[in-house]
Amino acid sequence: MRVLVVGSGGREHALCWAIASSPLLTKLWCAPGNPGIAALAECVAIGVTDIQALVAFARDNRVDLVLPGPEAPLVAGLADALDDAGIPCCGPTKAAARLEGSKAFAKQLADEAGIPTARWERFDDARAARAYIRRQGAPIVVKADGLAAGKGVVVARTEAEALAAIDAIMDQRVFGESGAALVIEECLEGEEVSLFGLCDGAHAVPLGSAQDHKRVGDGDTGPNTGGMGSYSPVPAFPPATQAACFDRFIKGAVAAMAQRGTPFRGILYAGLMLTKDGPKLIEFNARFGDPECQVLLMKLRGDLLPALIAACDRELGGFDLRWRDEHAVGVVLAARGYPDRPERGSAIRGLDAAGAEPGVMVFHAGTSADADGTIRANGGRVLTVCASAGTLADARDAAYGAIGRIEWPEGFCRRDIGWRALGHK
Repeated sequence: MRVLVVGSGGREHALCWAIASSPLLTKLWCAPGNPGIAALAECVAIGVTDIQALVAFARDNRVDLVLPGPEAPLVAGLADALDDAGIPCCGPTKAAARLEGSKAFAKQLADEAGIPTARWERFDDARAARAYIRRQGAPIVVKADGLAAGKGVVVARTEAEALAAIDAIMDQRVFGESGAALVIEECLEGEEVSLFGLCDGAHAVPLGSAQDHKRVGDGDTGPNTGGMGSYSPVPAFPPATQAACFDRFIKGAVAAMAQRGTPFRGILYAGLMLTKDGPKLIEFNARFGDPECQVLLMKLRGDLLPALIAACDRELGGFDLRWRDEHAVGVVLAARGYPDRPERGSAIRGLDAAGAEPGVMVFHAGTSADADGTIRANGGRVLTVCASAGTLADARDAAYGAIGRIEWPEGFCRRDIGWRALGHK
C-alpha cells in the first residue's frame, strides 16, 4: 500500500506513526508534514486545502489510500475530488462533512434522528440573535455556524459576554464568512467526553473515547484552546455507557446520513456532555480530535491500515480492531503566548531523551527544523507528550516525567491533565 496522510499536526504525526508499523505499507507520504513526521514518512510541501495539487500528487505517485487529518480539506471537497480521480479516500464527501462544516446542519440532523442535544436556534440576523439572548438569559452558548479552527464557540456566563460574542462573530466577522450565521444553544452542564467511530457509510467500528482539556489553564481556567491534553479511558464514561452512546450517537448519525443520501465514510467524532439527564450531543466532527487521536492510538494493538481500507471499501460490517487494556495520557506543550499570540522560533532540546522513556511517544505539531537538526517552535500547540501504562496515574506520571526531560523555557503545559479522574497532582 502507498499511503498519503494530509496534515501537519500532532494528530497526523500519530496517524503516520500507527500506519508506519503496518506490514501492508510500501510507501508513506505526508503533506505537508512536520519534522517529527519526517522520521516516518516523506514530507511533501503541499498545503492541506490545495485540493488540485493533492489529487495530482496522489495520481502521479499511484497512491492507494489518502487519509485526511484536519477538517478543512474535507469541507473543501478533497474526498470528492479524489473519488473523481479514482483514488480511495478515508474521509467524508463535502456533503457528508457538513456534519462539521455547519453546526446548524448537525443540530438539524440530530433532531431528525432523535439524537439528544441541547435546545438551539439558528440566526443570520444579529439583531434577532441579540433579542434571543435577552429573552433566554445566561449562561448560554454562541457558535459560529461554519469552521473557525476550533475557536468559534463562546460559552457565555453572562448576557454581556453573549452579546459581545455576537458582535465579534457576526458584525466584526472575526472568523470571516464562517460567522455569517450563528447557532445559539442551551448551556449543558456536566463532564465532556469525545467518542469516535470509523465508518464506511453503513457500518461503524468503535475507536474509543477520551476526555479533552480545552481551557488553557489548570483547573479548566482561561480561554478555550484547540486542546491542552487528554486521557483515555474516562472513568465517568464506563464501557456500558460508551457502548450505548456509540449505538445512539455514532451509529444513529451514520444511519441518518445514509437515509439522506449522503453516506458518511471516515472517522466520526461525537462530542458529548454527560448531563444529569443523560448524555447529550455537543457537536459532530468529521475527523479525529487532536489531542484525543494521540492518546487513542497509543492504545491500539491491531493494524490501523486494513481498517482504513475496509472503510473505503464499505466492508466494516463485522470488522473489529484490537486495543490494549491500558490507560494513556497526552499533555500538550504550547508556545508562550498561546492561544492569542504564540511566540515562534525558540529552540527545543531534549526530545530524544523524553521519547526514550518507557511507554512514551513525543508527537510533533507546530515545529520546524534548522539545517543542523535543531527543532524550533513554529506554532501554538507545539508538541504532545503521550504515555501509556497499566493505570491512569502511572500514565500521567510517565508523561510528566518525560516532559521533565525536555529543555524549552519558552514553552508551557497544564499540570493537571486527568484531574477529573485523578484529582489535582
